[in-house]
Amino acid sequence: MKGRIASWLGPKEVPVVERETPHEKAGDNEANIASNAVKTPSEAERESDEISLNAQAGIQDIEAFAKVWTKRDLILAYITIWIIFFVDAMQQSMGGILTPYVTSAFQSHSLTAATTIFSSLIGGLFKLPLAKILDIWGRPQGFVCMVFCLTIGLVMMAACNNVETFAAGQVFYWVGYNGISYSISVFIADTSALKNRALMYAFASSPYIITVWIGGPLADAFYYGPGFRWGFGAFSIITPFICSPLLALFYLNYRKARRSGLIPDRKSDRTFMQSLKYYAIEFDVIGLLLITAGMAFFLLPFNLYVYQDKLWKAPIIIAFFIVGGLLLIAFALFEKFFAPKTFIPYELLMDRTVLGACILAGVLFVSFYIWDSYFSSFLQVVNGLDMTKSSYVMNIYSIGSCFWSLVVGFAIRYTGRFKWIALYFGVPITILGVGLMVAFRQPDVNIGYIVMCQIFIAVGGGALVICEQMAVMAATTHQYIAVVLAVESMFANVGGAVGSTIAGAIWNGVFPVRLAEHLPQETQGNLTSIVGSLPTQLSYPEGSPTRIAIQHAYGDAQRIMLIAATVIQIISLVSVMFWRDIKVKDFKQVKGLVV
Repeated sequence: MKGRIASWLGPKEVPVVERETPHEKAGDNEANIASNAVKTPSEAERESDEISLNAQAGIQDIEAFAKVWTKRDLILAYITIWIIFFVDAMQQSMGGILTPYVTSAFQSHSLTAATTIFSSLIGGLFKLPLAKILDIWGRPQGFVCMVFCLTIGLVMMAACNNVETFAAGQVFYWVGYNGISYSISVFIADTSALKNRALMYAFASSPYIITVWIGGPLADAFYYGPGFRWGFGAFSIITPFICSPLLALFYLNYRKARRSGLIPDRKSDRTFMQSLKYYAIEFDVIGLLLITAGMAFFLLPFNLYVYQDKLWKAPIIIAFFIVGGLLLIAFALFEKFFAPKTFIPYELLMDRTVLGACILAGVLFVSFYIWDSYFSSFLQVVNGLDMTKSSYVMNIYSIGSCFWSLVVGFAIRYTGRFKWIALYFGVPITILGVGLMVAFRQPDVNIGYIVMCQIFIAVGGGALVICEQMAVMAATTHQYIAVVLAVESMFANVGGAVGSTIAGAIWNGVFPVRLAEHLPQETQGNLTSIVGSLPTQLSYPEGSPTRIAIQHAYGDAQRIMLIAATVIQIISLVSVMFWRDIKVKDFKQVKGLVV
C-alpha cells in the first residue's frame, strides 16, 4: 500500500508510449473558428480517443482516468466538487467580513487593503508553477499541495498575534484557496466538452448563491462568540476533511488505470541534485522570485507611505520603489536572455484572443478591488448596517454573477459563441454599474441605489468571467489548458493586487485628510484611533457630529476610488473587441468519458 501511494504521489516525467493514428487532414485545422489566425488540432486528433503521445505525464494520467472511470465516478466527482466549493465559499465569505476586525484588533484598519496585496500577488503568480505541477506530476498531487497550503494559512490566521503574522497567513491561505479552485477548474476542463464547459463552471460556482446568506451570520457568530480565531481555526479542520473524498476518487481510478496498463511505471535516473536543478528550471524559480519580489516592493509603498514621517520622501519608500523597479527590469532581462524555460508562456500570449481575455481578467480585478476594498466598512459606518446585513449587500455580486453565469452557460451551449455576449452585454452593463456608484455610494443616499448598482455589476461580471475563461480555452488545445487558465488567473490576481494598491493609496491619501477637515473640535484628538479602527468608528452614535464627519470622509474617499474603477473599465471594452469569434458548439477538445 505504501509503495502504491508513493508511486501515485511521486513525480511523473516519462511519457506514455502509445501509438496514435498519424492521419491528419490538411486544411481542417481551422474548423469551427471564424478566423484563420489560430491553430487547433486536426480532425483526426480531435476524433482520436487515444492517450496523447506528446502530452506531459499529468495530462496523460487524466486522460487515462477518463478512459476507465464510470459515469457514477464522474457524477460523484462533480458532487464532491460542488461541496468543496460550498465550504470554501462559506469560509472565504466569512473571512472577508472578519478581516477588517482582525486588522482593527491591532489598530491597523487602514492596512486592510495592504494585507491582500502580497497574498494576491503570490496566489496569482504561483498558478503558473502549479500548472506545471498539474501537468508534470498530476492533478491530484497539485490538489493535495494546495489543500495543505490553505490549511497552514488558516492555522496561522487563527494563531496570529500581529498584522504581520495575519498577512503571512493570508499568503498561504490565498495560495491554497486559489490553488484549489484552479486545480478544480482544470479538472472540469479535463472532464467536460467545450460546448458544455461554461455550464459546468457555472455549476461549480453555484454554491455562492447559498453561501452569501451564511457568511455574515457565521462571521457574526464567531466574532461575538468564541472569537475570530476560531472562525479560521474551525475551517482548518473542516476543509481537509471535505476535500478527502475527491482525493479518494482520484486514487481509486489511478489504481484502475494502472491495472489496465494505461499508466506505466515512470522512473527517473537523475540524482537528487539533478532533479533539483531540473525542477528549478521547469518551474523557472529565479523568474518567479524576481517578479514576485519586484511587484511586492513596487506596490507595497503605496499603502505604507502614510506610516512614515516623511511620507513619499521617506528613505524606505524610495528604496522600495528603486529595488522593485530594478527587480522587474532584472526579471524582463532574465526571461529574455537567460531563462532556459520562461516563467510566462509568451508564445501563447501572442494569440490575440488569449491576450485579450487575460487583459480583461486583469482589468476586471483592478476595478473590483478598487471599489470593494473598503465596501464592508462603508456599509457599516455610512449606511448603518450590521455585519450580517452588510454581508448580504456585499455578496449580491456573488449570488448575481453565479446565477447569471448559469444563464450564460446555457446560452453558450445553445449558440456555441461567447464573444458577443461579452462585448454587447457584459462590458457595457459592468461599466454602467460601476459608474453609477460614483453618485450613489455617498452619505444620505438610499441603500436601494447601491443594491441596484451591485445587481448590474453582478450580471455583467457573471457573463464576463465565464466568457473570458471560454476564450482562453477555446483558443488552444487540451495540452495547454492548465497553462492558459494559469496565465488568465495570474493576470486576474496581479490585477487584484494592483487594485488593492490603488484603493489603499487613495484611502490612505484621502480619508485621514478629509476626516481631519470634517471632525468637530472635541474629537480631533481621536483622529488616529478613528482612522485605524473600524469598531472605534462604529462606536460613535449615528447622527452624532463625529459619526457624520466620518461618513463624509468615507464619501470623499469612495468617490475618487469609484471614478478610478470606472475609468479603468474602458480597457475591458477594447480587449474584448480583439477576440476572435470562435464557435465552440461542435469542438472536441478532451478525450474519454466527459460531460
